[in-house]
Amino acid sequence: MSVPHAPHTFGATTTATEVIDGVDLRGRRALVTGASSGIGVETARALAAAGADVTLAVRDTDAGTHVAARLEAELPPKSGQLTVGRLDLADRSTVETFVADWTGPLHILVNNAGVMALPQLTRTPDGREMQFSVNHLGHFALAVGLRPALAAADGARIVSVASIGHLFSPVVFDDLDYRFRPYDPWTSYGQSKTANILFAVGAAERWADDGIAANALMPGNIADTSLARHLDLEQLAGFMDTTGLALPPGKTIEQGAATSVLLAASPTVEGITGRYFADCAQAQTVTERAGAIAGVAPYALDRDNAARLWAVSEALVC
Repeated sequence: MSVPHAPHTFGATTTATEVIDGVDLRGRRALVTGASSGIGVETARALAAAGADVTLAVRDTDAGTHVAARLEAELPPKSGQLTVGRLDLADRSTVETFVADWTGPLHILVNNAGVMALPQLTRTPDGREMQFSVNHLGHFALAVGLRPALAAADGARIVSVASIGHLFSPVVFDDLDYRFRPYDPWTSYGQSKTANILFAVGAAERWADDGIAANALMPGNIADTSLARHLDLEQLAGFMDTTGLALPPGKTIEQGAATSVLLAASPTVEGITGRYFADCAQAQTVTERAGAIAGVAPYALDRDNAARLWAVSEALVC
């Protein structure tokens, strides 16, 4: 990866295009999950524009093919190639098939796909709570399966798209699947996003000798994505009263993808691993949820929690 032509100051309003400016990813291979909509598309666009060959890992391959064709028509000359692969993170067999079909090194893995605030308790075919399974377990199985490809890249980066919603809940190890406590859409989402951060902490510690860096991030408050498709207007209107969390300032999709692209490709974060970013910078820790519009909870960066989650996840998917 080349150093940008000039130093940049990145922040909340930075776009993915600005982050990738001057970065050369030719010869690199990237994988972006959930790249058929929202910031996943913009992340794939930025990486391909810098020369990376990008695989769009999507549940709906027709939608993914449509996106790939649109991006190819819009990307500048000498951009990287785009391919589409089927990946349903709620279906472990498709994860296994995807991993088995992958050949060669993988330089960038962006775990971007996710679901948010499912109104009713929903379980995957193997009995796991849906948000935890899709947002964390599916991505965990994918990354573990692709570890040899990441190690072969000699300097790979894993980007785990989390959320300020991790402040809704730590990982409740004794009841991951809501078999004892009442189901709540926000605490369920929260523990899955905490798990995304803890995965980065765990991967950073375990895979450092493979040259793999792993970081997590909050993309921002982005209204124009499919992530909020399960929320109605009444739920959105009562968000602050229901969750005790203030909404951060809104972002465009281009701004929302910026921190993902920073962690995936920017030389400004070379050597940084096991951290949580927001607005293109490392986030500060916070001590309580009430009124927070930024920051990271200490439990989401705790190494003991990360080790416990890793062991639990291995038992569930490996």
